[in-house]
Amino acid sequence: MSVETIETAQLSDPRIARAIELIWREARLLDRKRYEDWDLLWAPDGRYVIPIDPDTDDFEASLNMVYDDDRMRRMRIERLTAGHSISATAAARTVRTLSRFVIDHLDDETVELSSAQVLVGYRREATFVLAADVTHHIRIAGPAPLIERKIVRLINSTDAVNASGFLL
Repeated sequence: MSVETIETAQLSDPRIARAIELIWREARLLDRKRYEDWDLLWAPDGRYVIPIDPDTDDFEASLNMVYDDDRMRRMRIERLTAGHSISATAAARTVRTLSRFVIDHLDDETVELSSAQVLVGYRREATFVLAADVTHHIRIAGPAPLIERKIVRLINSTDAVNASGFLL
């Protein structure tokens, strides 16, 4: 799709609406710690990335907080749900808000949306806030949309990060 077409595409376009609904469903599942259901939103070859370098697009050659393919994503879910992880046993309660959707790519098979995420968490009598620019690349061809790639660029990605015990 050309840049001009992207700029005139509306958030009400059914393809965009399906993608945004998926993103909001993902946020709700993560806030409720329904990680197995969250995993069903992913395409088998999907990548979940949280880079440290806020400007990189070469995730394979860069250091990342998270760079999960299907296998690593399932291992992470196992650690979070099995009760063997210290950070998971006292995991924070979270509420995510995703907004400021921008259409980066649109065709009949895929949608790429950028958004802003504000995550408010509560753990051990303390509240914290994490903010990030998020990019979702979503496959909309097929019976249900699936996440092919999610990139979470934390605004404080170059600072020390405590173990979160939850997914972003």
